[in-house]
Amino acid sequence: MAVRACGLIIYRRLQSKVTDGIEYLLLQTSYGTHHWTPPKGHVDPGEDDLQTAFRETQEEAGLEASQLTLIEGYKKELHYPVHGKPKTVIYWLAEMKDCNAEIRLSEEHQAFQWLKLEDACKFAEYEDMQATLKEVHQFLCSKE
Repeated sequence: MAVRACGLIIYRRLQSKVTDGIEYLLLQTSYGTHHWTPPKGHVDPGEDDLQTAFRETQEEAGLEASQLTLIEGYKKELHYPVHGKPKTVIYWLAEMKDCNAEIRLSEEHQAFQWLKLEDACKFAEYEDMQATLKEVHQFLCSKE
């Protein structure tokens, strides 16, 4: 049975309707290899996947669901092994309503960055996350 986790790929627009004004939120873990990732976490009993994504975002980045706009039409499922066990992570896409809202990290993370696509891909060292960020960017650009 795969471990299941859910999260949100969060972005903000620094200028309205300009694709090079898009930045993505990545958090640096305070454990393990200190890798960078969007907020995500394991599904709790009785919780649906999207509830998990919003709860984890609130716990890890201090952002309430009311501060985000869920973007229709984007959902990505990643599958990869962690410590030899299969893991499934489901991401939705969300835009910050206020691009200057404060990020408040939990003890699970030691830093955060708002990054343009190219830099976000450098920070997110895993190929499937880099591909997902590029896919999200294309998705956003195609909506304009």
